[in-house]
Amino acid sequence: MTIRLPAVAGLFYPDDPQQLHNEVLHLLDANPQQGSRPKVLVVPHAGYRYSGPVAARAFNLLRPWAEQIERVVLLGPAHRVALGVLALPDADSFETPLGRIAVDVEAISALQDLQQVVVYPEAHLEEHSLEVQLPFLQQLLGAFTLIPLVVGQVGPEAVAQVLDRLWGGEETLIVISTDLSHYHPYDEACRLDAQTSRSICQLDHDLSGHQACGRAPLNGLLYSARCRGMRIEQLDLRNSGDTAGTRGSVVGYGAYALY
Repeated sequence: MTIRLPAVAGLFYPDDPQQLHNEVLHLLDANPQQGSRPKVLVVPHAGYRYSGPVAARAFNLLRPWAEQIERVVLLGPAHRVALGVLALPDADSFETPLGRIAVDVEAISALQDLQQVVVYPEAHLEEHSLEVQLPFLQQLLGAFTLIPLVVGQVGPEAVAQVLDRLWGGEETLIVISTDLSHYHPYDEACRLDAQTSRSICQLDHDLSGHQACGRAPLNGLLYSARCRGMRIEQLDLRNSGDTAGTRGSVVGYGAYALY
């Protein structure tokens, strides 16, 4: 058995299981959110002290339907490796301090004929954009299978084609991992992120990397959502200056649900 071990435990979130359990519960309890059942969540991926409150707002929507969700399709950007594809791991499971999550090998087999999808374990080795979502999902869902994809410089239609293959029914949740603007002064970041959020809520699928670091998976989702006639809701919009950092240079975070 091949296990993708945690790369940022102890850095982005606690590496002690009990501390991690307590922190995730605190973030969820401190950032309540109620609403309809989402098919897709868009969440940020920084350290929990920075983006955890915003991510928790989205993940809280899953509470009433947690028992119905059996698998999670998780897409995030590549920070460590230059890619022109969607990268799958070669692992049988992903591990966090809260336990192991089985990779859905059967679902992944449905992607074998797509040229934009390759097995590229190096893309997953140190990537945090997927990993930081897992403890929230483990806390809320219990047992589920995972389809993890690190997304490189790939066009919206190519990403949407992959999402279509994996869309599933009520048993499947899709999660897109992205932060918004990076390293602007607070007031400028608020202005830029508000503009980006309006574009996201209009299902515009031509976002740039300056607007969202996870633009490739996000643009693919927004393209698919527009084709499907989906509804989107902004759940939260903050930055590191609002949560835990100084306001001289901030990173933006947004949370969205699609129905």
